[in-house]
Amino acid sequence: MSNGFTNVTISKPDGQVTGISYGGIENLLATQNAENNRGYWDIIWNNTGPRTIRKPLLGSSFEVIIDNANQTEISFKRTWTTSQSDEPPLNIDKRYIMLRDTPGFYTYSILERLEGWPVSYIQNLRIVYKLQQDMFHYMAVTDERQRFMPTELDRKNGKVLDYKEAVLLTNPTNPDLKGEVDDKYFYANNNEDDKVYGWVSANNSLGFWMIIPSNEFRTGGPLRQDLTTHVGPTVLSVFVSAHYAGEDLAIKFQHGEPWKKVIGPVFVYLNSNAAAKANPSILWNDAKNRMNQEVASWPYDFPVSKDYVKSNQRGRVSGQLFVNDRFVNKQGVPASNAYIGLAPPGDAGSWQRENKGYQFWTKTDSSGNFIIKNIIPGKYNLYATVPEFFGDYKYTSDVQVTPGSNIKLGTLVYKPPRNGATLWEIGVPDRTAIEFFIPNPPPEFKVHKYKNDTESKFRQYGLWKQYNVLYPKNDLVYNVGTSNYSKDWFFAHVTRNVGNNIYKATTWKIIFNLANVDNASNYTLQLALAAAHEAELQVRINDEKAREPHFTTGYIGGSNPIARHGIHGLYFLYSIGIHGNMLVKGTNTIFLTQTVCLTPFQGVMYDYLRLEGPH
Repeated sequence: MSNGFTNVTISKPDGQVTGISYGGIENLLATQNAENNRGYWDIIWNNTGPRTIRKPLLGSSFEVIIDNANQTEISFKRTWTTSQSDEPPLNIDKRYIMLRDTPGFYTYSILERLEGWPVSYIQNLRIVYKLQQDMFHYMAVTDERQRFMPTELDRKNGKVLDYKEAVLLTNPTNPDLKGEVDDKYFYANNNEDDKVYGWVSANNSLGFWMIIPSNEFRTGGPLRQDLTTHVGPTVLSVFVSAHYAGEDLAIKFQHGEPWKKVIGPVFVYLNSNAAAKANPSILWNDAKNRMNQEVASWPYDFPVSKDYVKSNQRGRVSGQLFVNDRFVNKQGVPASNAYIGLAPPGDAGSWQRENKGYQFWTKTDSSGNFIIKNIIPGKYNLYATVPEFFGDYKYTSDVQVTPGSNIKLGTLVYKPPRNGATLWEIGVPDRTAIEFFIPNPPPEFKVHKYKNDTESKFRQYGLWKQYNVLYPKNDLVYNVGTSNYSKDWFFAHVTRNVGNNIYKATTWKIIFNLANVDNASNYTLQLALAAAHEAELQVRINDEKAREPHFTTGYIGGSNPIARHGIHGLYFLYSIGIHGNMLVKGTNTIFLTQTVCLTPFQGVMYDYLRLEGPH
């Protein structure tokens, strides 16, 4: 495909991108790689057995869908049959679009399962572009996280650390990087922020960008995290994965379950500016502007597939959300800056684990007003998460969106979980551990420098190791009234390293005073976890040695946020009743024990804790 700006070469009938020509460069992709290892869609899947299989999404037939002066759209299809037992049971229609006067191209896929097909799981679904190693050296993911990067050779010559993705740069080509750690998870993003990223070739004054104009086709909602781009140079667009979530975000199809979903389109944008030789950020700023144009154009009007729902076939939902926490405000207050969205029906908060349907999210304004636009017709629940308020909101009724519908829900009220007045609280209910104490990395690792520290203080290697340094003998003790959670509450409740790769459980103490206790009433510990990885959190009240805990979460979590610098993963909520006869007048202690202790990465991140008075 060619439009005068860009030439794209695609293998037939596989549908893999083998060459991208732009700005006088014959091929921006990694020509040292085989042609099937440059630009492709792929999938990790299994049929419930322990072995997962990574497979490219390959077509077996090729068709020109449209080809005129303004647009070319081509299709690479594969129809699954039961004889293809080593292939994921999916019908694939993979498409590429090139528009007139547009520097780049679009790609999307329609994936389908038919009734009667076998059980299968999808662990990962993504697009990959591998760029010329000797050409692209400057990477940009956000305004803050952009810089000249090490090379793949630097990684090969470095020292692998506690996991293969993290490599200490011992002899990098750029000596300024010596002593730093390179890790692709430094560059993960929430879906909400994950709209544009890529690489700049400063010597050639050109940029290669992935633009994702909508999150509707991605799993897990706006706060879902995933990889973006990393040393290689490799540019990704991840639609399904277990990163920062675990198995909950794998798509699990039961026997006979039908399914169809349009993934994309996403846009590969190419730009150039001679000034980028001295200032690569110029191309980043241009790519951001282009991203805003693409977002404003969503849903696109040019994809030809009948499965892609155009704007005139979509609906909208509006309303105003208030929060009524009866112990804080007698009347409701506007739910300002809240995420509110439509996702397939489920329990409150189920959107963060939802992985088969479409989701549509927006933010409320300062008065709690919201408009959710361009919703694909279907049955949804309305969900919200409100900063500084504990819990998850769900509207009581299903919302049925039809083509062209304009549903006005009016005034909605969220009543967060609450049983009694606040006796004390630790943290801020915002679904992250960002407000707690985040240490500097161990001194043997050079601080991984970004433009400033506000976004990424937690995106450093080895922070979990600092718990042993700060608490060499005794575990964390937090005294309500004198301790400060931003200084005295470690960002992650991790295991203790006792040497020789042996780890042991850790018990944190919250010490607090009660002037009076109503022995006949119930108190409540509201506990929100920002993340958990292969953990079990046990709660004991005033008796650390009690054989049975007062409460346990059970074994939870697979999001691996501690190793992957996540600061949050999947969110867990617990309301823990405490009978008054378990508390005493004067000094009390709540013991929090993370009992699973096989690795340094097992643990939890707290979001918020609150003890409520009698009710």
